[in-house]
Amino acid sequence: MAGGGIVNTGGGKDYPGKLTLFVLLTCIVAATGGLIFGYDIGISGGVTSMNPFLEKFFPEVYRKKQEAKTNQYCKYDNQLLQTFTSSLYLAALVASFFAATVTRAVGRKWSMLVGGLTFLVGAALNGAAQNIAMLIVGRILLGVGVGFANQSVPVYLSEMAPARLRGMLNIGFQLMITIGILAAELINYGTNKIKAGYGWRVSLALAAVPAAIITLGSLFLPDTPNSLLERGHPEEARRMLRRIRGTDDIGEEYADLVAASEEARQVRHPWRNILRRRYRAQLTMAVAIPFFQQLTGINVIMFYAPVLFDTLGFKNDASLMSSVITGLVNVFATVVSIVTVDRVGRRKLFLQGGAQMIVCQLIVGTLIAAKFGTSGTGDIAKGYAAVVVVFICAYVAGFAWSWGPLGWLVPSEIFPLEIRPAGQSINVSVNMFFTFCIAQAFLTMLCHFKFGLFYFFAGWVVIMTVFIAFFLPETKNVPIEEMVLVWKSHWFWKRFIADEDVHVGIGNNHPAKNGSDTKGADA
Repeated sequence: MAGGGIVNTGGGKDYPGKLTLFVLLTCIVAATGGLIFGYDIGISGGVTSMNPFLEKFFPEVYRKKQEAKTNQYCKYDNQLLQTFTSSLYLAALVASFFAATVTRAVGRKWSMLVGGLTFLVGAALNGAAQNIAMLIVGRILLGVGVGFANQSVPVYLSEMAPARLRGMLNIGFQLMITIGILAAELINYGTNKIKAGYGWRVSLALAAVPAAIITLGSLFLPDTPNSLLERGHPEEARRMLRRIRGTDDIGEEYADLVAASEEARQVRHPWRNILRRRYRAQLTMAVAIPFFQQLTGINVIMFYAPVLFDTLGFKNDASLMSSVITGLVNVFATVVSIVTVDRVGRRKLFLQGGAQMIVCQLIVGTLIAAKFGTSGTGDIAKGYAAVVVVFICAYVAGFAWSWGPLGWLVPSEIFPLEIRPAGQSINVSVNMFFTFCIAQAFLTMLCHFKFGLFYFFAGWVVIMTVFIAFFLPETKNVPIEEMVLVWKSHWFWKRFIADEDVHVGIGNNHPAKNGSDTKGADA
């Protein structure tokens, strides 16, 4: 297929340095910011399928669920129930814009601290909720926490990591998201067995644990050299760069960081600057990738996994157990991405994962159609249900080593320093907005689209896979401050970048060195 990316044999300069224990530990601590996001994704779907929770807050849904001949597609269709889940993502959207200012002004670690503290308060409110209002306010505070963490953590990881290992370390964030999801699903499975009926309170309140981890952890994190330079601390930045690279030979990398910092200081209005023609490629990716990520249909599985399996005819315990299985697949498949992303590259994982998801969604949609048709009534045998779970797991695996981690990695590594916080905020806000839309609309869409919902999302995965094939260049192994060279040598995006916009040196092995412009590499 023509039009893919550039031939990249290592990209730009090969800075000296190794993966030090200091960098590994700081990246692990920072990545725990993903736990709060993952825990919430996993916990909300399980709680909304628990009878005591529905009986207390959503009695109409509870009554509909008890009716023997309820249309399987429509029994959870309730706008207020969907608002419980989706309100968090609207709050995260708004918070991400404030987080950009905090991240740029005082550093990445303090933005993580704000996220952890706010999430902690939200968890307490939700666990103690007596009415819908307390539930929603708690969800909004959780959303503020997620907005701050999702804005700062991927940027922090990309800035701390050596270029050749940036993918592996950045995907630690996604791994923590998947661990958070799995932990939440296991907790839901256990709390659902509490006969006194307060299991949902335990599930919601335990969100305080991941919140406490990132809150305390952020206090011990160092600032990145990029952030120190951006805020006018050159000597501290030099010392930190020596420490994280494990060598005194940092002159070339430090010079590139200083050049990027000086350019960043000239930008007084990053939100206005990001609209300039020279950043058209990065801005397009910061909007398109999170938009497409939410239209993979993954939230159909992750938000509402227990609800979905219950809808497929599983009983309560069985539906929660099935969502635990998908959670385990999610974690292990993310590890596959960590191992392969810096070897095979971002594009190949995007394209392979997309193809796998398309096939699985078409099969799952067909299997559900065969059992429930358009009426939504019918029973599902254990063996048949197991086949559905297998293909759902295969779909989750495809997402977990492609669009899941890469949806956070690629936008966090492509922006120059002067607009990086603003760019990451756009990435987070677009992600949260469409997460909100899907969370708010999914149960209604399931009621009206029926099994066709899986075909709907499969169609979107076709579109996004073609988009990646044509418009995303390979970014593996490219130093973060030299990423402009990748866009400058891309067959399509080079038209938006003038020669005077390139302010970094070009390594001998970079295709931009000799003006090569190979289309379709890796495609």
